[in-house]
Amino acid sequence: MEPESLGAYLKTRRDRVTPAAAGLGTYGAVRRVPGLRREELAQLAGVSAGYYTRLEQGQAGTASRQVLDALARVLRLDPAESAHLHNLARRPAAPRLTRPAPEEPHPRVLALLASLAETTPAVVLGRRGDVLAWNRTGHALVAEHVGFDAPRDPAHRPSVPRMFFLDPLVRDQHANWAELARIHVAYLRLTAGRYPADARLAELIGELAMRSADFAALWATGDVADCTVGAMDLRHPTVGALDVDYQVWLQPDSPDHRLEVYTPRDSAAADALRLLAAPWQSAPARPAAADAPAAPDASAAPGDLGARAG
Repeated sequence: MEPESLGAYLKTRRDRVTPAAAGLGTYGAVRRVPGLRREELAQLAGVSAGYYTRLEQGQAGTASRQVLDALARVLRLDPAESAHLHNLARRPAAPRLTRPAPEEPHPRVLALLASLAETTPAVVLGRRGDVLAWNRTGHALVAEHVGFDAPRDPAHRPSVPRMFFLDPLVRDQHANWAELARIHVAYLRLTAGRYPADARLAELIGELAMRSADFAALWATGDVADCTVGAMDLRHPTVGALDVDYQVWLQPDSPDHRLEVYTPRDSAAADALRLLAAPWQSAPARPAAADAPAAPDASAAPGDLGARAG
C-alpha cells in the first residue's frame, strides 16, 4: 500500500468541515464538495489559495509549523490529528522502507506487569499491536485460544490487529467490535505517520487492507486517533458477558510499548475476572514475554492468525 500523503490527509479533513461549521455562509449556492473548498480553507488559514493548492498536490515543499498549526485550527484537528499532520509534513515523499529489529519490552514494563495481581488482566503491546507480553488473566481475557507463550518468540507473537480483523473468534467476542475496529485503524494510521519507514508496519497495513473489506473501508476514511482509554463489551467464551474498561500506560524509555490494563466496569465483570484468574491465584506471576526463550506452542499452526510475525 502506498504511504499516505500530506495532500490526501488534508483533503479528507477538509471534506468533513462544513462551511457552516467554519462560519461561512453558502447563501443557497450549489456546492460540488462536501466540505470546505480549497480557497475557503486557504483564506481561513491565512495563506494564498495557490500555495494551499500546491501543498495539497505535493508541490509546495515543506510547510512551516505556523502554516500547519493554522490549517489544524481551521480543520478542527485534535492533538492526535494535529501530530499526524505534522508527521506527514516532515517525512519524505517516498520514504525508504527498512525492517526494524524485533521489539523487546522494557524491563521496567515487565516488572510492572509482573507486579499486577492476576485479577488485573494486562497486556504489553508493541508499536504495530504485537503482544510483547501478557499475564495469565490478560491472555485469558484477550485471546485464550492462542498459546500463552506465543509472545516469547518474535516469529509467533500474536498480532492484535490481525486477530481483530481476520480471526472470527476474536471478532465474535467483542459486542462493540465496530467501535473498537475504528479505534484500531485510526491508531494504526497515527503510528504509520510516526514511522513511515517501518516495512513491517507497511506490510501489516497492506495485508489487512487486502484481506479485510472492513479494514479497507475504515482506512479510507483517513481518521486518526490515539488509544489511551476506552470500553470493551465482551462475550467471553468461558465466563460469558463482561464489560471492562481499558487504560494504557506508557514507559518514557520506550513510548512505543503500551501496557494495557483492563478493569471491571461492574460487579458482574469483577466476578467474571476472578473466575478467569482463579487457576493462577496461588501461583507466582509469570508473564509471558520475550525475556526468556520458550518452546513453540504445539497446538498452534505456523500460519495461525494469532501467531503471525509482526
